[in-house]
Amino acid sequence: MCSESDQYDRVCKGEFAAIHMKLDRLDEAVRGNGKPGIQLRLDRLEAAEAVRSRLLWIIAGAAVALAFSALWRLAIGA
Repeated sequence: MCSESDQYDRVCKGEFAAIHMKLDRLDEAVRGNGKPGIQLRLDRLEAAEAVRSRLLWIIAGAAVALAFSALWRLAIGA
């Protein structure tokens, strides 16, 4: 009959090693390990999206102001 130690060595040890390697690769991808990782790249994307959104609102506001100004001049006849 097999003992628990034999079963660990036969089955579990290799599986745990494989899982550990996969976790290390995932951790390296998220944190970066000396190069930009997923976390830093996501932060940069979110910052760029915030700037783009702000710029879009500025452009939309300027377009509305220009349209209102044109309508006002048309209504007044200046």
